[in-house]
Amino acid sequence: MAKTEVILTHNIVGLGGESDQVRVASGYARNYLFPQHLAIPVTQTNKRRLESLKQRRAEREAHELNTMGELAKGVSKLICVVKVKTGEDGKIFGSVTTGMIADELKHQFEIALDKRKIHLEHPIRTLGEHEIELRLHPEVKATLKLRVESTTPPPEKPAEAAGAEVKRTEKRGHRGDIYAPTTPKPAASAEKKPIAAKAEKSAKPAKAGKGE
Repeated sequence: MAKTEVILTHNIVGLGGESDQVRVASGYARNYLFPQHLAIPVTQTNKRRLESLKQRRAEREAHELNTMGELAKGVSKLICVVKVKTGEDGKIFGSVTTGMIADELKHQFEIALDKRKIHLEHPIRTLGEHEIELRLHPEVKATLKLRVESTTPPPEKPAEAAGAEVKRTEKRGHRGDIYAPTTPKPAASAEKKPIAAKAEKSAKPAKAGKGE
């Protein structure tokens, strides 16, 4: 395959930055790079443009470095929450991916970050807090605090269920006591009082007769 040398006028991931001279397939240069104004042929005239391209590249890289540095400071103060489904044993179905983290950063904090800049040393398969490394720039790294939460409600514990059943049983028993028929107690003291009163009336005239 024929190759040709070109001067890049824009940053192209995987190929180079503006002002870089690279060798690419002739068809790729002719059919894509040149029509899209992403590169120019290597000629004496175009070589004179290298200085301006290098200056533009330096300005872009300085801006990127400053922007990523500010982002690193802000991200280090955040806690990104990712919610996942779990089984009855609390284990996550699958794992938390870089794409999920990037989506939550966009949704929660309006931070648009390429998922390729999120570095996971190992798959995240447990709930709780984790620290994630962000490779924002070749010279800038940051640490993001990640909290993984479950959206699955926890199962009801047997002890709690038994306690709730006992409480319901006690309430039923108390309700039954209120409406249970009661047997009236005999009014013994009330019956004795009239007898004592009659005895006192009969005793008074007897005393009066003895005096006469």
